[in-house]
Amino acid sequence: MARDSRLTIGMIGHGMMGIWHSENLAGLEALPHTIVGRRVEPTRAFADRFGYARATTDLAAMLADPDVDAVIVASPSEAHVAHSLAAIEAEKHVLIEIPIAMDLAGAEHVAAAAAGTDKVVAVCHPWRHRPEMVQLKARLDAGQETLGCLEGRFLIHRLENIGATGYQRSWTDNILWHHACHLVDLATWLMGPDLETTGSLAPIDPRTGTPMTTQISLARPDGAAAHILLTYLSHLRQNEATVSTDRDSYRIDIANAALTTKAGSTPIEPEQTVCRHVLADFVEACRSTTKPHVTPADTLPAMAALQTIQTAWDARHGARSLPGRTLEALA
Repeated sequence: MARDSRLTIGMIGHGMMGIWHSENLAGLEALPHTIVGRRVEPTRAFADRFGYARATTDLAAMLADPDVDAVIVASPSEAHVAHSLAAIEAEKHVLIEIPIAMDLAGAEHVAAAAAGTDKVVAVCHPWRHRPEMVQLKARLDAGQETLGCLEGRFLIHRLENIGATGYQRSWTDNILWHHACHLVDLATWLMGPDLETTGSLAPIDPRTGTPMTTQISLARPDGAAAHILLTYLSHLRQNEATVSTDRDSYRIDIANAALTTKAGSTPIEPEQTVCRHVLADFVEACRSTTKPHVTPADTLPAMAALQTIQTAWDARHGARSLPGRTLEALA
């Protein structure tokens, strides 16, 4: 029997993004093939729920399977570098969930490996796939508008280690390298190179063992600026960015799926739909061997900005392992 012509997908991890990517495969020229998890029973249950042909805790076996064309790295953030490099070495196409790494050196390592393969390696940066931002970026590049400032906010309450699905996590998230990466990458993408980075990362919170708040500022020589604030201590949830140009202001409120400009508010696509654009772009790039919308090299300006904040924190508090970001994993 001839093999199905659709791209076969192996996925590492089955948290919220594993769910979204699995649901978003429907209607694309791709098939769920193997899901890799940490524990047998939950992994098997996930495979049954989303139609994966195989469920395993053996990553090496999945990577060695010639029937798996592409791998989605949706494991805990700290494992992204190791899992991405392993998938690239196994000569699979790879889609890496944000963040690509937990330090600049790790991101550079993955970018170098991606540059050395003829397979597609993409990174999931949803802000770059949001239609409103794609259109704005095109106008900025064409000189039709001039960016003045960007303000980004990500405010949630996370004193307990429970993710968006309500599942008790086995790992701890990182406000700088994961959640700040979304908005910092948006800023570096829209503003371009030669940005001065300043900011701060809070001391370790004794309740969680990790910093819970960060603020980051990016400035361009012509005066354009971005200010980004994130905290895990807010009882009022916000996830938004406002970009102001000489033509208009554009406030993207992700929590309420709304765009507000001087003309008023209009509904926009929810997060999962935007993530479908990411997956569709990856699948099409794999099938046509074209460049994906976001490559590992594209993420390096944002990763360099985050490293500036982390290096300053290390100098003040001492470089140390944190839950979800151990020094051993960075080595």
